[in-house]
Amino acid sequence: MTQNQFDSQTHQNMHTGSVSQQMNHGGHELFDVHEALSCTVASLNQAILLRPHVKDPELLDILDRQYRFTLDEYNITVESFKTGRDPSHPTGSYQMKSGNDFVYGMKPSQPKKPIHSDSELTDEIISGFLLSNCKAGASAKTMAALETCNPVVRRVLADSVPNCIEMAYELAIYQNKHHYYQVPQLAQQDMQQILNSFASSQGQPGMPTDNTIQ
Repeated sequence: MTQNQFDSQTHQNMHTGSVSQQMNHGGHELFDVHEALSCTVASLNQAILLRPHVKDPELLDILDRQYRFTLDEYNITVESFKTGRDPSHPTGSYQMKSGNDFVYGMKPSQPKKPIHSDSELTDEIISGFLLSNCKAGASAKTMAALETCNPVVRRVLADSVPNCIEMAYELAIYQNKHHYYQVPQLAQQDMQQILNSFASSQGQPGMPTDNTIQ
């Protein structure tokens, strides 16, 4: 197709509303999905770099399972983004192995500070990197989905967000179990006051019957 033919087709599409599935993307969508995919690539690359430094077999298992799942999810997102169509298989649902019990309370610990060489990497630091990447991925994919015009890409991104949340939760539980991530609680009286600061709405929903504008 010559440039003149392309310009003519583009002009015709603007007037008829006909846009090929592959080009069914808005400007914000392109930038935000690009950002989300770049974030995923960085997370996957970092996992590869950190893997040789992991000492705990449980953390290594979490890293490997999350890496494989994220890589597959990345591939189908790229596929749907480039074609505008359904990917070769649907988005999966990540399943973590650990339970969901948190240990509450604070114990004395050493202050955090920056390391000066990779020899100082610990499982605490590595699991912190992985957790931060899951949180960043959830934010980036949510923002991209909110700006996405293509219905397939929007669904793939939206379905991916709960998986980011599940992986982050798995890592948070791992960190909490090893006292890397401590969870303080409010005093029982303060907690109860906040829990009771909202009440259910009673009565039937609906707008007021008097719509007269004063």
